[in-house]
Amino acid sequence: MTAKMRVLVVDDEAAILRFLKPALEANNYEMTSAGTVAEAIKRTAAETPDIVLLDLGLPDGDGKDVIRRAREWSDVPIIVLSAREREAEKIESLDLGADDYVNKPFNVGELMARMRTALRHRLQRKAEIPVLRVGGLEIDAVRHRVLRGTAELKLTPKEFELLSFLARHAGRVITHKQILAAVWGPAHTGDTQYLRVYIGQLRQKIEDKPDDPRIVLTEPGIGYRIAEA
Repeated sequence: MTAKMRVLVVDDEAAILRFLKPALEANNYEMTSAGTVAEAIKRTAAETPDIVLLDLGLPDGDGKDVIRRAREWSDVPIIVLSAREREAEKIESLDLGADDYVNKPFNVGELMARMRTALRHRLQRKAEIPVLRVGGLEIDAVRHRVLRGTAELKLTPKEFELLSFLARHAGRVITHKQILAAVWGPAHTGDTQYLRVYIGQLRQKIEDKPDDPRIVLTEPGIGYRIAEA
């Protein structure tokens, strides 16, 4: 029998916990819970869960403090579940190291898909997969080439680096700041217009319809998400 993945749900609403427990158990997850920032940090360190579902509105502080502290020692996938709709909240959570952000109320099927994606990314990071496949593309990190079918696409080194970074996080929202810091360096985190130009150039080369992209998707006001295969 396959071992159950351990999920830490950080939320002080009993109704949410009652709603999530049977859904998680039906999908072969084992759930534990924490209702405060302090308890969440303690359980994350002591229990080493496989994934964390985190509400931002906690009675003793902001859930973003859990992300901040956890990222000091752990790469555990963290998915934020929150009723807060401000883009700034999403951006800050992602910049601090959250893997994804799901608005309340949410669909269980979508949440499970996001969880599978986050867990898969963690395994991929550890395995250091040399060839990535997303959106009909094959991205070879060793040979620095991109294939669509048998045709090789001609990308500049920076375009390849940008596509590779997005592909390593396929299915996950990546903020402008995260992309710019990873591809161009920390000194360029404010150059969002520069990033838009490169995204436009990249779409011209990899999309069938650059004006109606299906691979590199825009998350308005936040960043980009690359579609999974």
